[in-house]
Amino acid sequence: MEIHSPGQGIIQTVIVELVQTTTTDGVRLDGALHPPLNNSTQPCPSDILLCVHGTGGAFYTSAVFEMISQHFSRKGTSVLRVNTRGHDSISTASTREGGRRQGAAYERVDDCRKDLTAWCRFLTHKGFTRIHLLGHSLGAVKSIYCAATEVVPQLSSVLALSPPRLSHSWFLDHHPAFLDIYRQAEGHVQRGTGKTLMEVSFPLPMLITADGYLEKYGPDEQYNFLQYLDPLPVRMLVTFGGQEIENHIAFQGLPQLLESHRSTKKACLDVQVIPHADHFYSQHLDLLVRVLDTWLLKED
Repeated sequence: MEIHSPGQGIIQTVIVELVQTTTTDGVRLDGALHPPLNNSTQPCPSDILLCVHGTGGAFYTSAVFEMISQHFSRKGTSVLRVNTRGHDSISTASTREGGRRQGAAYERVDDCRKDLTAWCRFLTHKGFTRIHLLGHSLGAVKSIYCAATEVVPQLSSVLALSPPRLSHSWFLDHHPAFLDIYRQAEGHVQRGTGKTLMEVSFPLPMLITADGYLEKYGPDEQYNFLQYLDPLPVRMLVTFGGQEIENHIAFQGLPQLLESHRSTKKACLDVQVIPHADHFYSQHLDLLVRVLDTWLLKED
């Protein structure tokens, strides 16, 4: 399939293979495999990058992954951009039992383990021997969470772009609106209406079910990625944009915390801040790609 991608006023034609896999609980997921370009003569930094979108994203909508895919395919590295069942705001998943309402509004983050292990099995069957899991935003949290809690033999490293701190206690202490929203969600669940869609404003504007909000931001902090740094079995790079660190409570202080963890635990962890970049690395994608490229080459 050809994807026409606008870049610097030029229409670029990118050849990809549309692929799909099925999770152990029967959910079909779709993706796009970018093969290495035939005329590449540069060394390959990894076998494949597996790109995981953030909240409400999809394999076909990310400008971040578009730039990454173009760069690494030119260098001779395959890139697989995938959907999780949380793709788009609301979507319909194809399952063994028929259609199921899914998307970011209905997802349970824990299901990412089924989604990402399914994609890793798919790549293993394709013959890839080293998988570099690259996630953006919630996709970065999912990548860390899956790597720490699942056994994925072919997983070589995690590249986490702007993982937010999903911390109930941190949000309570630093953002007054959080408690009000959380109590609204609790009220729905207590009344037996946990599937009610709520339009929330924090930590980002989105539609989400009341019970989904409690699952994602509850006091057990299941998806606070900071607690999974020690069990992580592979090397990890974490990046942030300078603007998001300054402007959003979910990112404030994270680079310092990670650097402190790195120095005290001697963890296989690297942290890079892209100065002046926002959450989507707008106007700074070239620098982000260079950081990823340099880090992967260093691993080799």
